[in-house]
Amino acid sequence: MADTATTLPPARSQPRLDLRGVLTRYGAWVALALLILFNLAFTPNFATWQTLNVNLTQVCSIVIVGVGMTLVIATGGIDLSVGSLMAIAGALAPLIFLGNLFPLPHPYVGIALAFVVPVLVAGAFGWFNGWLITRLRIQPIIATLVLFIAGRGIAQVMTNGNLQVFKVPEFQYIGLGRLFGLPFQAVLMVVIVLAAAWMLKRTVFGRQILAVGGNERAARLSGIPVVSVKRRVYMISGLLSGIAGLIVIARNSAADANLVGLGMELDAIAAVAVGGTLLTGGRATVIGTLVGALIIQLVRYTLLANGVPDAAALIAKAAIIVLAVWVQRQGRS
Repeated sequence: MADTATTLPPARSQPRLDLRGVLTRYGAWVALALLILFNLAFTPNFATWQTLNVNLTQVCSIVIVGVGMTLVIATGGIDLSVGSLMAIAGALAPLIFLGNLFPLPHPYVGIALAFVVPVLVAGAFGWFNGWLITRLRIQPIIATLVLFIAGRGIAQVMTNGNLQVFKVPEFQYIGLGRLFGLPFQAVLMVVIVLAAAWMLKRTVFGRQILAVGGNERAARLSGIPVVSVKRRVYMISGLLSGIAGLIVIARNSAADANLVGLGMELDAIAAVAVGGTLLTGGRATVIGTLVGALIIQLVRYTLLANGVPDAAALIAKAAIIVLAVWVQRQGRS
């Protein structure tokens, strides 16, 4: 009688932990948590409302500009003009509400116009960036370099290079006011972040942005209006830069065209990179940009609070950017 062989079921392979995928997806959150824990343990007076207020007011303008930068980078572009657009909006607003540009029938009319007109002007300049890129076929880094250089010059010409000092509580509420005990600018930041995150994930326009960044030729062949999408994201970046410019001058009670928004383009790009948005386009996370900006701000605060010079904070920021880009490359390999 022949022996019957017993067939055993194949052994199931145990699922492996994909460390690269975890780092790519959650690395920013882990880094933020570690920073908070380190500060709670070693930084004096970290867990206070004053410290929270300082960090929030420092990071809000970066996050707001970073949201626009996220959308631009998601299409495969870049916007170097955001700092200059902040300067233009910041220079124009005091000219309006102080009555130096045209006569005002009532002070509140000037304040209302100062909230609207500078933001729209910044948005128009952002649309101009998109027009240069889509109409003249100029590379985004060169097209936005035009306003990076000329924009601050425009702001300086508007003010004759003079510092505009003011004290207008109604206008300065955007930078100094409080809502439910929190800085109003922080509440505005959260609203903008949530709105942009919802738009990117839940709307047709958001999917079009990612499609254009992922493969522009395929997006065009599938019927997506690539030109319109690009112009709109640069316009949104300009609008948000204008809002950030108003926040900065309101917080400082002064508008200096030489300093408002200086270096903001680098901070915004750094926040986007650290947050996990793919710098080549096609994948973006607005919440990640918020986390990235918080990481950069907390690193700077941690070093300064523990007696490390500000120059070292710049070196640390550069190292964080390099690490973030390296993690992105590991996730794609």
